[in-house]
Amino acid sequence: MQLSEAIALIEGGQYHSASTSRWADLGCGKGLFTRALATLQPPGSIIYAIDTDYLALETLTDYQHVTIETLCSNFVQDEWYFYELDGILMANSLHYVQDKPTFIQRAIRHLNQSGGFLLVEYDTETANPWVPYPISFKSLTRLFEEAGFHSVDKLQERPSIYGRANLYSAFINK
Repeated sequence: MQLSEAIALIEGGQYHSASTSRWADLGCGKGLFTRALATLQPPGSIIYAIDTDYLALETLTDYQHVTIETLCSNFVQDEWYFYELDGILMANSLHYVQDKPTFIQRAIRHLNQSGGFLLVEYDTETANPWVPYPISFKSLTRLFEEAGFHSVDKLQERPSIYGRANLYSAFINK
């Protein structure tokens, strides 16, 4: 996927801010969606990019006047040092979380009162070696409603290059 495609997949949510913002990108990989998010944030914002692949993190630098702070860490198992986030981006990473309800409750503690989640996932319930714990949009909606969120909006959808299921993006907030 190209940067322009990643931007198109996540734009349109009610997460844009006129003032600086603080986000975490959990499971950021090489930072494609980190950079896509940076293009949608005002200058001076901060994105914490977290992944277990330190080599991938080394390629991430500040982008579009947004500071990108990298952390080599397992976002499921390790403690997080950032709080009062405006949002948590998880692009193709929630499907690595087995116990999603517990994880969501933990993540909520790191959001500010108006913070939300920006997710990109495969719209399927069928697991495979690359998507061990998939979550369809229908299941995602139920998961976040049970966690106390009232707004689960599908932003965009596009075919996966792997042909198994569509990719969708969603913005979730209270």
